[in-house]
Amino acid sequence: MSHRKLYLSLFALILVSAPLAAAEDATDFFFRKGDRIVFLGDSITEQYQYSTDIELYLTTRFPDGDMTFLNAGIGGDTATGGANRFAEHVLAEKPTALTIDFGMNDGGYGGFNPAAAKNYLNKTEAMLKAAQRAGVRVALISPNAVEVRARPPLTTYLETQQKFYAPLKDLAEKYKVPFVDQYAVTRRVLEKIAADNAEVHPFPDGVHTNGAGGLLMAHTILTGLKAPAIVSDVEISIAGKETKTIDCSVEELSATSAAISFQRKDKALPMPIQPDWRPILPYINNLKDVNYYGLKITGLSDGKYTLNMDGQKISEYTAEELSKGVNLGNLGTGPLFEQGQEVFRMIAAKNEIVHKRFRQVVMAPRTYWLADVYDERKPKELKKLMEEIQERQKAIYKKTQPEMHRFELKKS
Repeated sequence: MSHRKLYLSLFALILVSAPLAAAEDATDFFFRKGDRIVFLGDSITEQYQYSTDIELYLTTRFPDGDMTFLNAGIGGDTATGGANRFAEHVLAEKPTALTIDFGMNDGGYGGFNPAAAKNYLNKTEAMLKAAQRAGVRVALISPNAVEVRARPPLTTYLETQQKFYAPLKDLAEKYKVPFVDQYAVTRRVLEKIAADNAEVHPFPDGVHTNGAGGLLMAHTILTGLKAPAIVSDVEISIAGKETKTIDCSVEELSATSAAISFQRKDKALPMPIQPDWRPILPYINNLKDVNYYGLKITGLSDGKYTLNMDGQKISEYTAEELSKGVNLGNLGTGPLFEQGQEVFRMIAAKNEIVHKRFRQVVMAPRTYWLADVYDERKPKELKKLMEEIQERQKAIYKKTQPEMHRFELKKS
């Protein structure tokens, strides 16, 4: 992740430009430009749901990020397994940034076991020490809370988790690494969902994620690691003849109290909202803190307005809604969504190769091939697949490059 500063984009056409309050500083964000990122964990990581959503955010938000993403999740694994394979599955990949998310299987899905808790802490510390020696930045993450509505026998384990993961915060402070208390956040969300009696099940088997659960985890991790909220933002005051922008530019602006049109080019794309994400959106602030693509217009006459982008209708808003500001990042239609959706598809296709490389080559024991050709063949296979992954990543970044779009707002 770069130390890219979000700055004011000023312009003057027929209106007088004025600065908007600066967006949050991205320099505090955990991920950086050029990072080689490894997601380490168990089956929840190997699902490629929360990790793909994080990757989608990082790729669309930072189209010049030049990042590489590898997933080292193994179903059924524990901190013991992670520590034992840390050299081969993590350090051998030469990462610059690492997320560690173990603990779901370590606790045993029952009552609290002090011996197991001690071992979990010791093995987690061993990974932190190894990463520190290798100069790898680490984000330590506690697992999600189990969903007892989906699986009532996990009620006891829900309380075990709290005690089991509690020492992680102090461990993170000891090694001066960021800690995301995912357990606490997801438990609060699950309790709110239950209180609402909502038909939302982020962890349908009580443990593993669906699309909504993957986004809940990604949102929790990203906000916990201080991800910037704003994609870009535009404010236009018709009465005051004033326009303010963040991380975008505006050209060819024409405005009256009943209609407005302009060209807008952003520095990044919003994440494309997937249909299976929508049930969880009310419980994660409607993604305003990671996917805000804003438009605010004051001075319009009362009524409802149709918003078109490149001649395509994308939504309708009242003058009052527009005067308060609307988030266009969550719309599931329009040119920006379509571009982001293609990025999402390309990432998913690339990650099939990432998974194949990890499972069939990285994890392959010497018995996978004849011993006399193992030492020669494995490096070649790793190199070949990594080259394909990198080529696909280049294509993904090419697809993320922002384009100029025409916005038109007219009274309905």
